[in-house]
Amino acid sequence: MEILGIIAFVVALLTSVMFHELGHFLTARKFGMRVSEFFVGFGRRIWSITRGETEYGIKAIPAGGYCRIEGMTPSDEMPAGEEDRAFIRASSLKKLIVLGAGSTAHFILGFLLIFSIFFAVGYTTLTPNIAQVSDNSVASAAGFKAGDEIISINGNPVENWSVDAKQIADSKGAQLRFEILRNGEKIIITAAPAYNEEAKRYILGVVAALGTERDGFLESSSQAGRASWFLTKESVKSLIALPTKVPQLFRQTFMNEERDPNGLVGVVGAARVSGEAVGSEKLNGNERLTTFILLVASLNIFVGIFNLLPILPLDGGHMAVAIADEIRALFARLRKKPRPAPIDVNVLTPITGVVVILLGILTVLLVIADIINPVSLNL
Repeated sequence: MEILGIIAFVVALLTSVMFHELGHFLTARKFGMRVSEFFVGFGRRIWSITRGETEYGIKAIPAGGYCRIEGMTPSDEMPAGEEDRAFIRASSLKKLIVLGAGSTAHFILGFLLIFSIFFAVGYTTLTPNIAQVSDNSVASAAGFKAGDEIISINGNPVENWSVDAKQIADSKGAQLRFEILRNGEKIIITAAPAYNEEAKRYILGVVAALGTERDGFLESSSQAGRASWFLTKESVKSLIALPTKVPQLFRQTFMNEERDPNGLVGVVGAARVSGEAVGSEKLNGNERLTTFILLVASLNIFVGIFNLLPILPLDGGHMAVAIADEIRALFARLRKKPRPAPIDVNVLTPITGVVVILLGILTVLLVIADIINPVSLNL
C-alpha cells in the first residue's frame, strides 16, 4: 500500500505541474502570444505531436514540465510577421496575468481538492450516536444506552455533534432535555451533566461514535475556502521562516538530530509521507484517502505561494520585472519621455544563476535528509 501511495503522489505531482503549465498556456493563447511547446518532463523527447503552432509531448525525466512562450526576452527571434505576438511586446497587465496563471492554477487545484473532501469523499467526525455509556455516570443513571442517537437537546436539533454538544459543557449542571432515537422510537430523557475535574467541564458520560460526514455544496465551498486560507497563511509563515530552518535541516541531516515533522520536507519526503498515510493501518480507508488529498492540496498551495516569490527564475521574479517595467514607464510619462525598452532578463542572468545554485543546494540537502533521516507522521 505504501508503494501505491508513493506512485499516487508522483502522479498527483505531475498532474499539478501540468495544471501549472496549462495556466500559462491558456492565458498566453488567450492574449495571442505564440506558444511553441507544451511538454511534461525534461530531457530527451519520448513522444510528441504538433497541433497548429504548438508541439505537445512527454520527455524522459518526469521532474516537472514547461510551456514555451516565444519572445520572453528582447533578444528572442520571432517568426517573420509575428513579432507582435512576442511575450515581451504584451502589456504589463497581460504579462502579469500569464505569469501568475501558474500559481493561480495551484490555488484552484488546492481548493478543489479540499472541497472534494467535504463534498464527496467525506471526513471523519464525531456523531450524535452513542458508542459507549460510562459506568457510574450521569448518562448511565439517566438511562442512556449504547446505540442511542441524540436528535435534540432542549428542543434544539442536533446537526453537528462537535458544536451542539457544547450545550452539555456549558450547562453548569442544569437539567437538560434530550430527545433520543432508540430502535426507531423517539424517547425523552432528562439529565443534569456533572462537573468533571479531569476534563475541567460538565460532562454527561457518553462516548460519541465516529462517522463519515459530507457537507452540501455551499457549506463545502465555505469550509474549503477557510481551509485553503489557513494553508495559505501557514505556507507564508513557512517561507518566512525558511532561512532559519536550513541550519536545523543541516543538523538533522548530518548530526543525527531528530527530524522535525514541521520542518523542511522535499519531494522525496513528501512522497514517503504520502506512502505512509496510504499504507497506515491506524487509519480507515476514508481517512487514508482524506489524508492523501490534504497532503496534495497543501503541496499545491505551498508551491503556488513559493512560485510567487519575487526572485528569478521563479514566475514571481518575472512578475517583479514586469512591475518594474511599468514603474519605469510611469516615470517616463511623468517626464514626458518615450516609454523605455523592456528590461532584458538576460542581463539578470548572474543573479538568476546564484538563485538556481542556492535552490539546487537546498534541493540536494532535502533529498539527502529525506533518505537518511526521513520525516514520519507515525500514522
